Amino acid sequence: MLVGMTTNADGPQPRPRRRQPAGAAVLREDVTEAIRAAVFEELAAVGYARMSIEGIARRAGVGKTAVYRRWRSKLHLVLDVVSALAVMGLPTPDTGTLQGDLRLLYEVTSRALRHPVASQVIPDLQAEAARNPDIAEAMQKALREGQDSVASGIVAAAQRRGEIRENLGEQDEQLALDIISGPLYWRSVVIRSPKLPRGYLDALTRTTTEALRAL
Repeated sequence: MLVGMTTNADGPQPRPRRRQPAGAAVLREDVTEAIRAAVFEELAAVGYARMSIEGIARRAGVGKTAVYRRWRSKLHLVLDVVSALAVMGLPTPDTGTLQGDLRLLYEVTSRALRHPVASQVIPDLQAEAARNPDIAEAMQKALREGQDSVASGIVAAAQRRGEIRENLGEQDEQLALDIISGPLYWRSVVIRSPKLPRGYLDALTRTTTEALRAL
């Protein structure tokens, strides 16, 4: 199509329409999610040190170009996936009691931590975090903020119900979050107990409830 006229020595001449610059290609969300899932599977299978963009692409069923269009390196890909865990946190339980909320949280968390992928990926990334401050920061954000948001919700609900005193100082507030999240993470991730003893979650729930009420 021709638009408008321009003039030169030969008289009026048609002026061609300017081409609109092509926009950036739209990245398909299903491909992005397939790559993210492949990262966890690849981490569980070979670990961070041996993980490669080629292996991730092969596992996701895409070409390497699809990966590099989204992340410029293996490190950036892993940091993105790990950081996303912080906003994918568990929903805050709402059973109506502090003890009920804690028991439900521990049940859901213990299942998640015992998942074969999580049980292999988290320790491997923790080891890598000791050598790489970027991964350390991402791990802290994902594990700390994700758990703290849920634990904070449980504490706030218990305070509204009068089960925990409301005027906790900053140190006691942080201690409450540590008490809620620490023991199960220690047993499942740090010492990697293959199976929780019978009645462990019930005992943990009772002990944690009493500790929080004593703050």
